[in-house]
Amino acid sequence: MIYFDHNATTPVDERVVEAMLPYFRQLYGNPSSLYRLGRIARSAVDTAREQVAALIDVPAAQILFTNGGTEANALALASARGRRLWVSAIEHPAVAENAFRRAEHYRAVNALPADTAGVVLPGTIAEQGLQAGDFVSLMLANNETGAIQPVADWADKIKAVGGLLHTDAVQAMGKMPVSFKRLGVDLMSLSSHKIYGPKGCGALAWQAGVDIQPLLYGGEQERGLRAGTENVPAIVGFGKAAELARLELEQRIARMQTLRGILERQLKTIPGVVIFAEQAERLPNTVQFGIPAVNGEMLLMQLDQKNIAVSSGSACATGSEHISPVLAAMAVDALLAKSAIRVSLGKDNTEQEIDQFVSVLTTLLARN
Repeated sequence: MIYFDHNATTPVDERVVEAMLPYFRQLYGNPSSLYRLGRIARSAVDTAREQVAALIDVPAAQILFTNGGTEANALALASARGRRLWVSAIEHPAVAENAFRRAEHYRAVNALPADTAGVVLPGTIAEQGLQAGDFVSLMLANNETGAIQPVADWADKIKAVGGLLHTDAVQAMGKMPVSFKRLGVDLMSLSSHKIYGPKGCGALAWQAGVDIQPLLYGGEQERGLRAGTENVPAIVGFGKAAELARLELEQRIARMQTLRGILERQLKTIPGVVIFAEQAERLPNTVQFGIPAVNGEMLLMQLDQKNIAVSSGSACATGSEHISPVLAAMAVDALLAKSAIRVSLGKDNTEQEIDQFVSVLTTLLARN
């Protein structure tokens, strides 16, 4: 199979699997236990916390493990209860749904508009009337278009009025340099399975002094902020994946930028192809494009029959009859938006796979 859907999930790196295996059987202790097996498990969790923290340039004490990016986002937004909440119009459903479906928890929930390149510009603060104490959630990089958001610029303006800023960095980590400190954010959501780690593990990084409101109560795990026995094998895997992403980041970025350039040049030979957010700074691995008068979902299934895996947008929104909220926020024509296909490359993809994909795509379009 040609796998071009790494923004949905990534295959677990063999080196990550090797790191995890002992914690399923030989080293199965509960990290809260005081005897040797428990202490070994606790040490493994602490090491993973340091590895994840190093990837995003934050003290290890400011990493809180969760069961994934969605829980990390929900935990972050829980800190906004009682405040005015602002979320960008291009947010992942894990933020948008948590915000608007729980609107009663906030003084108000408002959307921040994006421009036609899929970027939420800091100037919209003045237009929208940000106030002291407001809470803003703005993703670092969009999962559909790959557009990178000016989060550091937002942080400066939000701090100037005494607000708080959360960024969903799930798609950004491992594909671009991410520094919690330099971005100046108060909260940051992360996920393991986007960086060749296991599913079922994520993290929330937070600035000291931010009042985290737990979603789960019970034991005192994670400083009493996230009750429940830690998933040690997954946490170990997340830590190892984060370490590898840090050590190999420059190499991975260069490789994916090269592949993306080859892909886009070939796509542009197909009449009518529109690359969404092309004018924005984007993740090096992501290309979302549309072709007028083409049914994107149908094309996706035809590609699947040819053993090529791509996406029409966010994997968490697949099956929706509506067009992508991200493309709608960018004012993309509805028919063009329905043709959207997202290719998200990984560290092990090849030029030959791109050649084959474009060849198959061209053939399928000629038949439609």
